[in-house]
Amino acid sequence: MKQIVFATGNLHKLQEIKDIAGNSNIEFILPPDNFNPIENGATFEENSLIKAREAARLSGKISLADDSGLCVQALNGQPGINSARYDTTPQKRIEKLLNALKGQQNRNAEFVCVMTLVNPQGQILIQAKGKVSGKIIETQKGTNGFVYDPIFEVDGYNMTMAQMSECEKNKISHRANALKEILEYLK
Repeated sequence: MKQIVFATGNLHKLQEIKDIAGNSNIEFILPPDNFNPIENGATFEENSLIKAREAARLSGKISLADDSGLCVQALNGQPGINSARYDTTPQKRIEKLLNALKGQQNRNAEFVCVMTLVNPQGQILIQAKGKVSGKIIETQKGTNGFVYDPIFEVDGYNMTMAQMSECEKNKISHRANALKEILEYLK
């Protein structure tokens, strides 16, 4: 079994990656405890690379990182790379986003995920981008998933990401779409 460091401190995200990878014969592990990269990139690609290289530097192993966020058309792609820092708590982030969209007809949005796989020396092996399109609804529905999931209704589904089971979400999510490309490369 191949061991790859997944550059996160978020156990929920690590479990999601493991679930998506399924029986891929890859064991995803957390980086060392002192993993604390400074995400000062201007794009998902740059932040993903920063995290992957830091995990590789600390662990000496092949490392995978993701950077993801919600990009809303009417807000010129915001909150984008600042999705996790858009406000101080998940609920405040949702409220701030809904307030910013008050009166907007265009509520189209997409979740974007960029994953970067680097070798132990920090050189890029592959970088993959996954997306899922939808729209921002006005009231929260569902309790599963991450921050914006209760207000993001997926195109082609009459439900939010938060109303989907983990299994359903892991088949169509932006993270799943990016990881599928990484796993194909690793074969």
